[in-house]
Amino acid sequence: MGAGMTTDLLLHGLDVVLVDLSAGKLDSARKEIIRSVRFAPLLLKTAPVMSEDEIVQKTLFTASLHDVHDCDFIVENVTEEWKAKERVYKVLDTIASPEVCFGMNTSCTSITMAGSLLSDPSRLVGVHFMNPVFLKPTVEVIRGYHTSVETIAQLDILLRQLGKGSIIVNDYPGFVSNRISHLFMNEAMYVVQDQVAEPEQVDAIFKKCFGHTLGPLETADLIGLDTVMHSLEVLFESYQDPKFRCCPLLRKMVYAGNLGRKSGKGFYEYVND
Repeated sequence: MGAGMTTDLLLHGLDVVLVDLSAGKLDSARKEIIRSVRFAPLLLKTAPVMSEDEIVQKTLFTASLHDVHDCDFIVENVTEEWKAKERVYKVLDTIASPEVCFGMNTSCTSITMAGSLLSDPSRLVGVHFMNPVFLKPTVEVIRGYHTSVETIAQLDILLRQLGKGSIIVNDYPGFVSNRISHLFMNEAMYVVQDQVAEPEQVDAIFKKCFGHTLGPLETADLIGLDTVMHSLEVLFESYQDPKFRCCPLLRKMVYAGNLGRKSGKGFYEYVND
């Protein structure tokens, strides 16, 4: 998701600091961003044509979180694991300027809970970007218990620069989009596990009968099956409702390393460069 966001920011003329865990991950992200930016004009007529040199000049690829200290707005895209988010926010709270706001790009984690990690929780707002980021005109924005009007206004400035609108909802784990969509994906996996239908058939019903652009299993592969699994775990822990119980087939696939598009194999097979 960080690479997808960087692509969108670059296409709108903004400079980006992209932080990841290692040089290897940053190299993969750089290749993905260059490919996406150069491919974007074929899908979006308003997207500018950018050279590889322009892309690299406008992006700082770094493994040091401290390099975001001069950023005007910081968007966190860490995996849906609480300990990982906790480490990041504790560092951000010490290095970011007091007037800088944080956008938590999450699909399930409570904005209010994450805000408790900051000395000023009013600076944090949830912002749920969808993939592919540069093609989605609207963002789900989540107001935490302490999120201030000023923070939402700062986020709105950024979204307007990206040509995006927003729908503001209140903070409960999963919010609107993933509280509902993950039920679709999880149950679709149970359907495959129970041998009711093949993945292609499940997705075809959603696309041909309901008019969806992607079926639930194609969507899960796009998001990353590990991310879907972690999100379901957050939802189950938050609500203690068995409807969010993770499908055993999903766990098996994640443990086998079949994570969807990013690994080259999930419910479908992909050719990764």
